[in-house]
Formats: sequence, structure tokens, C-alpha cells
Amino acid sequence: MGSRPYGRRGRRLARCAAALLVAGVAVPAAASASDGGKGTDGSARASVAQQLRGPAKAKNVILLIGDGMGDSEITLARDYTVGAAGRLNMDKFPMTGAYTTYSVDKNGKPDYVTDSAASGTGWATGRKTVNGRISKTPGTDKPMTTILELAQRNGLATGSVTTAELTDATPAVLASHATDRSCQGPADMKECPNDTIARGGPGSIAEQSVNHKVDVLLGGGKQRFDQKITEGRYKGLTVTQQAEKLGYQVVTDAKGLGSARAGKPVLGLFAPGNIPVEWTGKAAAVGGTAPQRCSTSNPERKAGTPGLEEQTRRAIQLLERKQKGKNGFFLQVEGASIDKRDHAADPCGQIGETAALDRAVKVARDYAAKHPDTLVVTTADHGHTSQIVPLEATPPGLSSTLVTNEGQQLKVNYSTNTPGKSQEHTGTEVRIAAQGPQAERVLGVTDQTELFTTVRKALSLR
Repeated sequence: MGSRPYGRRGRRLARCAAALLVAGVAVPAAASASDGGKGTDGSARASVAQQLRGPAKAKNVILLIGDGMGDSEITLARDYTVGAAGRLNMDKFPMTGAYTTYSVDKNGKPDYVTDSAASGTGWATGRKTVNGRISKTPGTDKPMTTILELAQRNGLATGSVTTAELTDATPAVLASHATDRSCQGPADMKECPNDTIARGGPGSIAEQSVNHKVDVLLGGGKQRFDQKITEGRYKGLTVTQQAEKLGYQVVTDAKGLGSARAGKPVLGLFAPGNIPVEWTGKAAAVGGTAPQRCSTSNPERKAGTPGLEEQTRRAIQLLERKQKGKNGFFLQVEGASIDKRDHAADPCGQIGETAALDRAVKVARDYAAKHPDTLVVTTADHGHTSQIVPLEATPPGLSSTLVTNEGQQLKVNYSTNTPGKSQEHTGTEVRIAAQGPQAERVLGVTDQTELFTTVRKALSLR
């Protein structure tokens, strides 16, 4: 056996010191690993641990998901908006690592490129599943308990905010169980025959979401909730009417969201489908585009549509007031159309949605600064296609040249599918960053499913 220069205590201290170096935090000399953990300044060692963890237990968790927001997407938004040497809000977390995102086939073997349903199921349940499935097992198609369900059982308030339809894959994994992600409303159940109410199932994703009585549901997808229910207790009603029967306040714009009362659940439906993106510009093209600046407006975005930052701030207020300082809350926030505009090879739409999520990150971090018993995590569900390439490059696929806020030109390439087809996800690991209780668990390279355990441990959920 090799020599042991320091014992368990020293090894723990070494890990703390290494983590603080990763985080950019100075390690007190008295707490360095080289003294074998036997330095005389015990308070310094305690300080290191405190800087790493903050409070031992979280009262609240805010999880921010950039759909399709790999390192390339983050870098593109950074370069365009704050400059190559600048830093986004999501760059400023004290703990940063990476996690793997693969899904599995029905036999549990790796499927190296995940979709949003399987990846969301990973952090929602702590277990992997097949692409397209919502919080159900890969082989036997059985429901798996989600982190939101555990939070509810433990008396926490819960919320889900998205710029997609509320029935889209990422929000769906928290409060529903479906054989296929397409089963969003009562009229969309073709791929989920065993999930229908007539067969003793829970119904569509929209029906399940309101049946779960999630305290705050904000996003798009009004068209799903306007579908009529054809089976069961609420037959003949729309899902929106079902929600109202269950006590929901239904709001459709920023004014309604602002006037919603705390203590009653809120269903915000701000668009028929996905909420229109904030920025617009020319999509990438074969042979590239002329250098362009992005427009920070979108005529398709209806006046009174709350931004992701506003939705996040209001969701936190409603959840906090509902609990009246007693139990805490779990909130998931998704910037969904980073992914959707990546699929469409639309760099301006993609950058604008990344910037919108970054502002929501600031809302969460500002809240945590005043409430240090809040764990804030930001990550992605999977990587995507966009790549920054040299200006002189001639990619075989789609590309666009942008003029950044620094006045420099930047070329972005989309080549994960044939031009004219939707661009594809990639199987790369993605960033995960955190602050607050249990934040150190994101350091190094972990797997997506471990995020479930991090949140569960932080909130002490049983």
C-alpha cells in the first residue's frame, strides 16, 4: 500500500480547498491540505466549509434550465451581449461543473443523444428513461416519483415557469407521467392509450398538471388547456375550466399575473403555443448571411406578455407569500426557446432567449443573496448545434455572421443536419452551476440524474 500523507480529515479538507480554487475563492493558509489538516486555526477550516456550503439545509430551491443551452450557446450569448471578456450572470456562480446527459433504450443501454423528455426525467426522478417518455420507466412504462411530487408531500410550495407550452417536455416531467411527450392535451392522446382516463390512466399532461395542484404554473400552451375533456369527472369541460374548478386563478397577461392573489394557485397562459421569442433576425443560410445586428423586438410578441424575468420574480413572490415564512418552495424556470431557435438555425432568437434566461438567473441569485438558505442551480438539459467558427470558414451547412455589441464580426455555424431539416441535439456534457446548500455537489463531472439527489438532499425530502 502507498503512504498516506494525511487522514480522512485531511482528505476532506483537500477536497474543500480544491473546490474553493475552482470557485475562485481564496483558501486560508491555515486550512491548506499540506498541513495534513492539523493547522492550529480551526476557525479557518470552519470558514472554508461555510464558504463551500452556506447553511447545511435549504429552505428553497430555484432550478433554472436553459433548454439546449450547451457551452456553445452560452459562449455565443456572452460574446454577442457582454463581450468575449465579459461575464453573464450565469457565469458568476461560485460552483461550476459539468454533467452527462445520455438517455437509455428500453433495455437500459445508453442512447448517447437525449431529447428533453428523457433528460428532464433524469433530474426530475433521478432515473434515466427512453427518449420521448415523461417521468416513466424505460422498459415497463411505470410512473416514477418526481422531485416536485416529493416537495409537495413534504409541505413545500411548488412552481413551474417556462417560455414553452406548459405541457412541453421540460415542465411536463415535474407534474405528469406520460408514455409519450406528444400527449399534451385531451385531444392529443394517440400515443398514450394506457394513460387515458377511460383506461384508468391519469389523462393528458395538461390535465395532470392542474390535478397536481402545482401552486404556480406560468407559460404558454393555452391551446392545450382550451381542449375539451372527453372522459372522467371533468368530461365536457375544458382543462382551463377544470383548473378553475380546482381553485386556480387563470391569468393571460402581465397585468393579470401582477394582480393574482397569493394563497390560491395560479395558472398563467400567455400564448396559444410557445411564447414568441424576444429577439429576431435572419436565420442562418447556406453560404452564410451578410453581417447582421439582431433586433431586440418581435412583432409577433403580444403587448402585455410577461418576460421570463418578470415571471420568475412573480413566481417567487407568490410561492413565498403562500408559505408565509413557514415551509419553503421548489421552483423550476425554463428558457425553452434557446433550443427551439437552435433547431431553426436562428442565432438572434437563440441569443435573445439565452439573455432572457440570464436575467431570470439574476432574479434568482438576488433572492438567494437575501435568503442564503436557497439553493440556486442553473444548467441545461442537453447540448445543441450552434458553433462559433472562424470568419474565413465555409461550413457545408447553415451559417450566419453577426455584428456583436463590441462591434466585431462573429460567425455561427449550424451543421448537425441537412439544410432544410431541423438541426439536432448533441450528446455533449453540459454545464451545471450552483450556489447555496449542497452546491458543492455539482463540482467535477456528474450525471444528470444526480441533480435529483442534490435537490432532495438540500431540501431533506423524504
